[in-house]
Amino acid sequence: MNRRSPGDLEPRAGAVASVVALQAVAVTFFMLDAAADVAADGLSLHVAVEAVAALGLLAGVMLGLLQLRALLAAGRRKTAALAIAAGALSEVFEARAREWGLTPAEADVAIFALKGCEVAEIAQLREAAPGTVRAQLARVYQKAGVNSRGALASLFLDELIVAPTSGTNRPDIGLAAES
Repeated sequence: MNRRSPGDLEPRAGAVASVVALQAVAVTFFMLDAAADVAADGLSLHVAVEAVAALGLLAGVMLGLLQLRALLAAGRRKTAALAIAAGALSEVFEARAREWGLTPAEADVAIFALKGCEVAEIAQLREAAPGTVRAQLARVYQKAGVNSRGALASLFLDELIVAPTSGTNRPDIGLAAES
């Protein structure tokens, strides 16, 4: 299971920070060079063009810093939202496991199945035989009143997805009670 996570934001933030740092070095070089040229030769068209280029680059540095700040803030918000959603799903799962009377082993197998693990993976993780895992998974499906992994997952999604209050003509969206 190789899924993207909020931590994937870090390489992007690092790339933006690297570009901004390189731009800052270039701005410093151009400003110092322009100042040295003015001191040596006075103001000329060449120095004026360098100064305008340096100001444009400085504006790019400032915008890059603002973008980096926004990117990091968005990453923190997404990480917090994911933690809240994971906690909510965990609470829903625990409530359903109690409601269905799942044993601790069945609950473990159900969690691994919901996470997308195959029977062989679950067996290896739980140090159990694949046949045992298949039997436990079958009991989970029976107790939950479903017949597949997808149907099991949909039970939890139905709990977490709120029905739209307005703006839709599709009454079937998000209404777990009617399905």
